[in-house]
Amino acid sequence: MAELADIPNEFIKNELDEFVEREDERAELIDLYSRSAPHLLEIGAAILSGRNEDADRLTVEALERGTGALEVMDDGLIAGMALVGIKFRENFIFVPEVLACARAMKAGMVHIEPILSASGIEPLAKVIMGTVKGDLHDIGKNLCIMLLRGAGFEVIDLGVDTSADEFIDAVEEHGATLVGMSALLTTTMPNMGRTIDAFIDADVRDDVKIMVGGAPVTPEFADEMGADAYGDNAVECVQVAKRLAGVAG
Repeated sequence: MAELADIPNEFIKNELDEFVEREDERAELIDLYSRSAPHLLEIGAAILSGRNEDADRLTVEALERGTGALEVMDDGLIAGMALVGIKFRENFIFVPEVLACARAMKAGMVHIEPILSASGIEPLAKVIMGTVKGDLHDIGKNLCIMLLRGAGFEVIDLGVDTSADEFIDAVEEHGATLVGMSALLTTTMPNMGRTIDAFIDADVRDDVKIMVGGAPVTPEFADEMGADAYGDNAVECVQVAKRLAGVAG
């Protein structure tokens, strides 16, 4: 079993030790980082520090040295964002820091996405994502989208203030099997339930799995609204999406 000392990057090792408290998450991240190549952990550290120019350069260098695009993405870019998501959830960092980290990951993904597209790799599933009607907050949703795309999902982003009809139309247009709804305001949370009811009324509820999340949302509320799953943060969102899509890992 891997230990903290096995991580070949001092910055990431110290960040994990200081900010990750849950034992299951510590064990999972220690395993991930200890088996990642040092040059990929440098990418993760750039993401974690919000250094977009370094993320861009290091990603290009990793690809030029022959590291596969999927490995660069999984063990570099996504590995860095995994720790960002936990720090954000636990209020160690806030929106400006998350945005900087997201820009850094995007700088790296610019080089990864064309390679994956050209390789013809089929997406794990299609996901419709949107913030519900009346809510204009999208930081958490956008972070979820970034990690979902990095994990191999095709994501259609409906943005904010998304009506029930817009969710339904997008599912039918794209043939999506997953829907993710976000809300940050307690006043807009009921619109999750109304959207799910609209899926039932349109006779398409059985065609999709619906996951919900957002700061005020709880697992109990998700159950009451009739959602299929709840995600506490962006990292968990990917895990939930994989489970709903029947994908291992």
